[in-house]
Amino acid sequence: MKHVAHWIAGEPASVAGSRTAQLCDPATGQTGGTVELASTAEVEAAVAAAKAAFPAWRDASLMKRTQILFRFRELMDRHRDELAALISAEHGKVHADALGEVARGLEVVEFACGIPHLLKGGFSENVSTRVDSYAIRQPLGVVAGITPFNFPAMVPMWMYPVAIACGNTFILKPSEKDPSASLLMASLWKRAGLPDGVFNVVQGDKEAVDRLLEHPDVRAVSFVGSTPIARYVYETGTAHGKRVQALGGAKNHMLVLPDADLDLVADAAVSAGFGSAGERCMAISVVLAVDPVGDELVDKIVSRVQRLTVGPGDDPASEMGPLVTGEHRDKVASYLDLGVEEGAKLVVDGRSTPVLGGTAAADTPGFWLGPTVLDHVPAGSRVHREEIFGPVLSIVRVSSYEEGLELINTGEYGNGTAIFTNDGGAARRFQNEVEVGMVGINVPIPVPMAFYSFGGWKASLFGDTHVHGAEGVHFYTRGKVVTSRWLDPSHGGVNLGFPTNK
Repeated sequence: MKHVAHWIAGEPASVAGSRTAQLCDPATGQTGGTVELASTAEVEAAVAAAKAAFPAWRDASLMKRTQILFRFRELMDRHRDELAALISAEHGKVHADALGEVARGLEVVEFACGIPHLLKGGFSENVSTRVDSYAIRQPLGVVAGITPFNFPAMVPMWMYPVAIACGNTFILKPSEKDPSASLLMASLWKRAGLPDGVFNVVQGDKEAVDRLLEHPDVRAVSFVGSTPIARYVYETGTAHGKRVQALGGAKNHMLVLPDADLDLVADAAVSAGFGSAGERCMAISVVLAVDPVGDELVDKIVSRVQRLTVGPGDDPASEMGPLVTGEHRDKVASYLDLGVEEGAKLVVDGRSTPVLGGTAAADTPGFWLGPTVLDHVPAGSRVHREEIFGPVLSIVRVSSYEEGLELINTGEYGNGTAIFTNDGGAARRFQNEVEVGMVGINVPIPVPMAFYSFGGWKASLFGDTHVHGAEGVHFYTRGKVVTSRWLDPSHGGVNLGFPTNK
């Protein structure tokens, strides 16, 4: 049986008698190991290690940091298959999807390799007579990342490469549902030459989270997860004087105008709705079909859904795997009956989807629910409004662009959205008027490249700063302005008057 522990001060750290949680294979429902849950003592040890390592790492040259980042990037690339296999085994997503997750995370590592350029400040010569001013950015100290189960490699890589490149030391608290990827990444940092204590991992639950949020030596916290927990992390962290970026939930809409290529739309809706079993904060979960395209579009979506292959993540034939836990599967499945009660039509029932081998999802061991399509979902219903976080695609019929835009803008969330159209004017109007942080034009999942920043609006983000990109660099550093004067030997002597610029 696998046993997953912590990583503190450059080595694995296990504590006898610790509380533990079970690790399950989502495809079979069988327990495959345990993970330790940190007490306050383990968090204290990790913070102490990070605090001790900070002065030397802060003072390490930008070239040294860059060299280590490049070596880490190469090691991660070399071990991407191993990392993807760990993700598939514990999360359930198919291997190809896990590989894509690692690839997108590596883009942030590559961005962070440019830290000598990203940390360049400004310089103004002779702002007053023989006085110069310049701005620099310096690291904060010990920072922490609290990350979700759906992307156990990529989301941490949104955070720690930039934080470490900027000269901070980092503590990762990954999800206890799929923790193994965190230890492989820690071991690769060690092999890359990162000094002990600069990167630490504490496995755990709310006890570990609360101590990180309250600890006086933790200067900043990054979080990705559900909106209620994001709000809690933000409020608790800021109440303890920390800088916090907390990314919450989503309910992403795709607005389909009548002039759109419906085959392109159907391909995009199925890919964006059911990839990673819908367990993505950027998944398209609502299609707003503008009359009169709804019937034709639904037919095209259903025909594609019925050809999808659902099976274990380690089977090359699988296109979609199980959900992460039985409890989560049951919660997602409950929305199917709720949708029908609210007036929707269940056109594809994922409980009847066969899993590789031929048995219906509902009758198969493991945490299975196939792709589900609900049509004629009433606008404003719970199925329309609430984040389901699973393979459930809702079709809402609207009469116009204006009606669709209004539904998006009055929603609780503002993470990602997309418009599908061949009208450039309509697309430009949409990107200007929609109240969402990330917008796709004929692109269903508009996750920005690493040199831009990721984050939403409204209840999808608590705090002012998005992750990675330029905003990530600013989040993990603070500005300092220096004004200097080097006097020549012929200075004018003492002057007790109020200093003025000359």
